[in-house]
Amino acid sequence: MDNYKNNYNNDKIKTDCREKKGDNAISNEKECEKNNLLSTQIGPISLPNPVILASGTCGYGLELIDLIDISSIGAIAVKGLSLLPRVGNPPPRIIETPCGLLNAIGLENVGIDDFLKRLLPIISSYTSRIIINILGDTALDYARLAKIIEENRDDAIIGIEVNISCPNVKEGGIAFGRSSKGAREVTGAVRGETGLPLIVKLSPNVADIVEIASSVQEAGADAVSLINTVLGMAIDIRKRRSRLSNIFGGLSGPCIRPIALRMVWEVTHSLSIPVIGVGGITSWRDAVEFFMAGASAVQVGTATLIEPDTGIQIIKGLERFMIKEGYNSVKDMKI
Repeated sequence: MDNYKNNYNNDKIKTDCREKKGDNAISNEKECEKNNLLSTQIGPISLPNPVILASGTCGYGLELIDLIDISSIGAIAVKGLSLLPRVGNPPPRIIETPCGLLNAIGLENVGIDDFLKRLLPIISSYTSRIIINILGDTALDYARLAKIIEENRDDAIIGIEVNISCPNVKEGGIAFGRSSKGAREVTGAVRGETGLPLIVKLSPNVADIVEIASSVQEAGADAVSLINTVLGMAIDIRKRRSRLSNIFGGLSGPCIRPIALRMVWEVTHSLSIPVIGVGGITSWRDAVEFFMAGASAVQVGTATLIEPDTGIQIIKGLERFMIKEGYNSVKDMKI
């Protein structure tokens, strides 16, 4: 996607600010100042505010259109898509834990073709900022997905987010994101098939998150989002077996926020690649912590399952905080 399309939303805001005059000039000016205050840049992607709904917990966006105004959210990262539809794991595949959630959904999705043909035209009528999350079993799968998206470009698609926490079937099932080699291979395969902005979602289940982030940056990623879920487990002590059919699951929610915050800090203070903070964000205060750690934007996931308007409330609270504390932009918060 060229720079014009990527920067369209912010450019339009600035143009409207210059053109509106008359009795409403003062109120228009104040509104424009708010818009510029919250706007953020993630590599080549410009957003009117730094809050993104995380992949998985907002479905394809359609699940929320009767509950919130999704056009007011910075962007939506849709549920991960594979080449072919997936049914996921059998239940039980989601359970609550203290301060969090364990899920083993199994990457259930409708497949890339159905999404592009049937769902994208609908969701793009509600929001013009969609990030497509992709997943695969081999690097070739990721490359094919990127090529399909590239060949079916839509102005509403502002970027691709690559889930590298998937098992690499050619390497004995180890997740791509667990090694620099695997992360670099997938990132390079996607980069070779598309010019769209590329975000790589990193796994926390690694020894050195900076090393992984560096490898995807070298392979052509424009940004990284971190962290994905933390591998976890829960046992039913009466039935003497895992409470999840898949045995293990991905832990999310407030309990992983300190881990995510630490990893965001490590990457932002070691590399130049833009970072989207993810993990346990439930309030504007949580978001501010991530911005102070160096994130350019944040994703909200598990919290939306409890309060669908969490993202909107974070935007409002963030605006009030920035005005009160005298911040001119999100990047000014970095410490």
